[in-house]
Amino acid sequence: MKHFHRFFNPLAWSIAAKISAALVSAVLIPMSFTAYYNLRQSLNSMEAGEYRKLELLATSTASRLDQLIIDIGRIVVQVSSDRNAVNFLTASTSSEQEALRHDLQQTLQNVSRSNPDFDAIFVMNKQGRAVAATDSKFVGKNYAFREYFRSSIQGNSYISGILVGETTKRPGMFFSHPVRSPNGEIVGVLVLKIRGANIWAIINALQVGSQSYAFLIDQQGVIISHPDRSLLYHSLTPLRPDTLKQIVSDRRYGLEQIQSLNIPELKVMVKAKLAGHTTYRYPPHQMPRIVGFAPLEQQPWVLGVSQPKAQFAAPLNRLIWLHGSSVLVVGGITAMIALLLARRISRPIHVLTEAAQALEHDDFDSHLLELRQSLGKSTHRQDDIGQLVRVFLNMAEKVRMRDQKLKMQVQELRIEIDETKRASNVTEITENEHFQQLQIKIQKLRQQAVTVSETETDYYQRLQSQVQSLKERSLNSEV
Repeated sequence: MKHFHRFFNPLAWSIAAKISAALVSAVLIPMSFTAYYNLRQSLNSMEAGEYRKLELLATSTASRLDQLIIDIGRIVVQVSSDRNAVNFLTASTSSEQEALRHDLQQTLQNVSRSNPDFDAIFVMNKQGRAVAATDSKFVGKNYAFREYFRSSIQGNSYISGILVGETTKRPGMFFSHPVRSPNGEIVGVLVLKIRGANIWAIINALQVGSQSYAFLIDQQGVIISHPDRSLLYHSLTPLRPDTLKQIVSDRRYGLEQIQSLNIPELKVMVKAKLAGHTTYRYPPHQMPRIVGFAPLEQQPWVLGVSQPKAQFAAPLNRLIWLHGSSVLVVGGITAMIALLLARRISRPIHVLTEAAQALEHDDFDSHLLELRQSLGKSTHRQDDIGQLVRVFLNMAEKVRMRDQKLKMQVQELRIEIDETKRASNVTEITENEHFQQLQIKIQKLRQQAVTVSETETDYYQRLQSQVQSLKERSLNSEV
C-alpha cells in the first residue's frame, strides 16, 4: 500500500523518475497540443478536400452531360432545317409528300446511324401526328399531348427529361425543334430521341469506390438515373399534389403514382444552383452516406455522387492513426532518452547517498574503494554533478579524518580518566582511617625486633598479607 501511494505521489518519486517525467512532459505536452492542432487542421482540410472531390466529380460528369445535350441540340437544329424535311412538310398534296418521303427517310436514317446513342428520329406535322420516322412504330401516332410538341410548335427548341416512350416503352430523352418553311412559317416539328440507357451508362461509369454511385434528379427531385433500377422514378422527398398531378397527366414516366424515398436531407439538391455537399441516411438500413452534387447548365437537373461515410472517413482515420503513431513513436524515443539521461544524472547521486549513509553508520572506510571506482569518471566531469562529487569526496575525507582524530582523542581521554580514577581510589584507600591505623601498626612492628625463629622474608610476607586484608576490608566497608 505504501508503494502504491508513492506511485501516485510525485513528491515521493525518485530523482530519476522526476527527471524522466519532466523531460517527457516537456516534450510530449507541447508536441501533443501541436499535433492535435495540426491534426484538426489536416482533418478539416482533408474533409473539405474529400467533399470538394465529390463536387468536382459531379461537376465533371454534369459538364459532360451538358456537352452531350448541346451537341445533340445542334444536330436537331441542323436536321430540322434540312431541305428534305422542309420540302416534305410544305408539300401541298399527299402525292408530292410520297414523292419526297424517300429522300426524307434517307436523311433521317443517315442521321440515326451517325450516333449509336440515337434511338429514333421522327417528324410531326402541325397537328402532332408523326408523318415520317426511322422506326415505323412512330408513324401515324399523335404526340400532341407531349410537352416537346407543344413547346416547339410555338417556335421554341425543347429538351425533355428522361421520359418513358409511349410507343416503345423505353426511357429516353427527347429533343425537338420547329421546322420552318422558306418564308419562316412553322410547318411541323422534328424530334430526336436518345436512349436513356446510354445516359445512364455515362452517369453509372462514375465510380469513386466499391459502394459509391452517381444518380441524376430532375427539377421536381425525381430520380431519372440510378444504378439501382428499382429506385428509378422515385422522388427524394414527397411531391406536392399539383406537381404529382402534372407528372401523371403528362404520362412522363408511364406511372400512375410517384413513390417517395422520404430523405429530407437531400432536399437541398432539388433545383440547386451551385455545387455542394450534404450527408444523409439511406433507407432501409439508415446507413450514413455523403453526397456531392452539381447542377447541369442545359437542364434543371442535378447530378449527385454518393458514397458511404465510412469510406469517406477512411483517409481521415488513416490520418488520425498516422498522427497518433508519430506521437507515440516520438514519445517512446523521448522516454528512453529521458530515462537514460535521468539514470546518468541520478547514478552519482545514488552513490553519494549510499556513501553518506555509510558515513553516517561509521562504515565509510569499507566502502571507500568501491566509492572511488563508482565515482571515478564523475570526478572529471565539469558540470554541477562533477563538482558535487568532488566536494562530497573532499568533505567525506575530512569527516573521516576528523572522526579518526576524535576517536584517538577519546581513547587518550579514557586512559587519562582511568589513571585519574585509579589515583583517586588509591588516595581514598590511603586516607582511610583503617589504612592509617594499619600503617601505625606496621611502623610499630618494624620497630620491634625480629624473632629468631622468623626470617626476614617471612616477616615481610606476613605484613603484606595483613595489608591486603585491611584493604579488602576497607573496600567492603565502603561498598
